Amino acid sequence: MELTDFLMVIAGLGLLIAGGEALVRGASTVATKLGLSPLIIGLVVVSGATSAPELAVTLDAVAKGESDLAIGNVVGSNIINVLVILGISALISPLFIKRRVVSFDIPVMVGLTVLLLALSLDGNIGALDGALLLVGLVFHIVMSITVGRKRAPEAGEVPSSMPLNSKPVSIWLALLLLAVGVGLLVLGAQLLVAGATAIATAVGVSDLVIGLTVVAIGTSLPELATSIVALRRGERDMAVGNIVGSNLFNIGLVLGLPAVILSGGIPVPAAAIALDMPLMLATAIALLPVAFTGFVIRRWEGGIFVSLYLAYTLYVVLASTEHDAAQGFTAIMLWFVLPLVSATLVALTAYEIGVIRGKQQNTAGIKTSTSKR
Repeated sequence: MELTDFLMVIAGLGLLIAGGEALVRGASTVATKLGLSPLIIGLVVVSGATSAPELAVTLDAVAKGESDLAIGNVVGSNIINVLVILGISALISPLFIKRRVVSFDIPVMVGLTVLLLALSLDGNIGALDGALLLVGLVFHIVMSITVGRKRAPEAGEVPSSMPLNSKPVSIWLALLLLAVGVGLLVLGAQLLVAGATAIATAVGVSDLVIGLTVVAIGTSLPELATSIVALRRGERDMAVGNIVGSNLFNIGLVLGLPAVILSGGIPVPAAAIALDMPLMLATAIALLPVAFTGFVIRRWEGGIFVSLYLAYTLYVVLASTEHDAAQGFTAIMLWFVLPLVSATLVALTAYEIGVIRGKQQNTAGIKTSTSKR
């Protein structure tokens, strides 16, 4: 392990951030010039653009035969998107969520995550598996465009994903930003994968663990930046839409495309099937009741999300290093923390259902009394 390895990781992360920013800005501008609605820009265009770092890292890792790093990158990014980015965003300001996201986008994300886990059980994501994942993503894009066309952007409207105080740019500058962003992402991915692999080999940590932590955090930074921008603009549902869309792109495109175009598919490590993928599914499912309770993610719920990710990261590190505390930590999480969190989510969901039914009954009673008059 040398200093150059750390410098490569730092440089790679920096290029990924810069490339993601350029790509998001260019994609948003192009979408606006073409008359796409803010809904499509958020759920499809921006989320697809912010998933470009994951795609670049995954393609490079799989091509080099480092599939553990590729799987860890995608799974880790999806976990980070929900637990860390949404958690931090909610801690900054409660996130109000559109009903469409709860009724359609999150269920599609859960369904595609279930499909990925099922296709991975044989230890490999083949070409047919990748095609199925791509079809799931295309389905969501088509439905989003269909719904998004019902509300066209108003004249002079600035996309929610654009930074504050940003000035309109020409279509040619936007295309240039797209090209520059892609180039920076590719170069950054190569540096990041090379440096992270060297460090993992030197310290005896598996590629899967490095992918789940360092690489996943680095490639999720564009999502974090976009969510913070959305919060600053006061459009809090944009943060949720971007994260849900990014998770869909990570599964459908980032894993689906390499599985289709690269021979042999993508081998899936047994450790990821046993723990990390089920946890990714659990975080996706947990988002439903949290978002359903009043259609808002509150600060304390965001705090729970961030705390769960810190606990998960600690477990991954302890397990990978075979630390003596790993067994006791696992027992505490399995028999105390996770059941308590699950019970809280169930209670909140039941309470919210009761509140909604109460409002419906009151509304029906008012209508009945009015008709009698």
